[in-house]
Amino acid sequence: MRDDERTARAALSRLFEPQDAAGLALVRAAGAEDALRIASGEISAGSGLEREMAGALEDSGAGGGWTGLGEALKRWAPRVPDLAPARDLATMQRLGGRMIIPADELWPRQLSDLGLQEPLCLWWRGIEQELPPPAKAVALVGSRDSTSYGSSVAADLAYSLAQCGFTVVSGGAYGIDAHAHRAALAGSAEGLPTIAVMAGGVDRFYPSGNEDLLRAVANQGAVLAEVPPGSAPTRYRFLQRNRLIAALASVTVVVEARWRSGALNTAHHAESLGRAVGAVPGSVHSANSAGCHRLLREGGAVCVTDPGEIAELASPSGDCLPEEKTGRVEVHDGLALEDLILLDALPLRTTSSVEKLTAVAGLSPDSVRAGLGRLGLLGLAESHRGGWKRSGKAG
Repeated sequence: MRDDERTARAALSRLFEPQDAAGLALVRAAGAEDALRIASGEISAGSGLEREMAGALEDSGAGGGWTGLGEALKRWAPRVPDLAPARDLATMQRLGGRMIIPADELWPRQLSDLGLQEPLCLWWRGIEQELPPPAKAVALVGSRDSTSYGSSVAADLAYSLAQCGFTVVSGGAYGIDAHAHRAALAGSAEGLPTIAVMAGGVDRFYPSGNEDLLRAVANQGAVLAEVPPGSAPTRYRFLQRNRLIAALASVTVVVEARWRSGALNTAHHAESLGRAVGAVPGSVHSANSAGCHRLLREGGAVCVTDPGEIAELASPSGDCLPEEKTGRVEVHDGLALEDLILLDALPLRTTSSVEKLTAVAGLSPDSVRAGLGRLGLLGLAESHRGGWKRSGKAG
């Protein structure tokens, strides 16, 4: 049964454009196998099925343009003779890839947040490993014509996030996307370093100038698309794949973007899904940062300037923060005022007596002794032959 459904979804992914609301409503109402028979004209749909489709469209907010199944059938008819799901599946097998459907264990469950717009299937080139949960994935997107500033920031963020165990999701394009993928590959020691979501078929890497990079992503991470092999990367498909980038990650960060940019489209998808959105500020004189400043001004994004701030958005509990966000500053933040004063009074190399510390810190002997005990338990102070100094943990 699953093989039949897999074949049907493979065929439907060629028959329907991404986010074809009528087609997705048909699959929701009839199931993939019967939806293919109906869409290809093999069997007819009853009025009850059309009402169920209309209800699904209405519930998803896409019912406004519904003109009936007949119009959709006319739209799909020219593509029916080109359907060859067995060929497409064989192509993926030859490439060492696979096609996954929602019933598969490898299917990323976070895509269900898209509701009716969840893709029918994913064509996958890459290592056979479960995709990370949203809390461990960050989308980094931005201008194709990135500046040296944007390229540097994207690389720094991606490298640090990968070192912290995050998977970097992007679109495989020139500019910010490419720098994010490349740095994530360099920074990751284990796990799935990066995911590239394509607008066209995964049988050819696009753009061609990034072929070597995308091949490296496929070898160490994953290259995904919702359209079958041989599909061209049209402008419409670029916009539609942005919802997948946003859905796969808990945070979408726009590193650089012009006033009207596809990266802003990804950010809006993330916002509509209830995902966090971050924007990197830039020069007020740079057109490539105008879109980021627009997001910040309109309130749709949080200002982020380092990987720690992004990690905080992905994991508010702080359990995924990089080293610089989980070091001594967090320990010091928990200290009482007297203990903080006493810690500042402790020497780094030589030891100091309680009597001398009372003078330096301006505290009573009893307060110094009690404070040294607390700092010692925290590992921030060390005792040597009756004297005290800061520990290596305290810096």
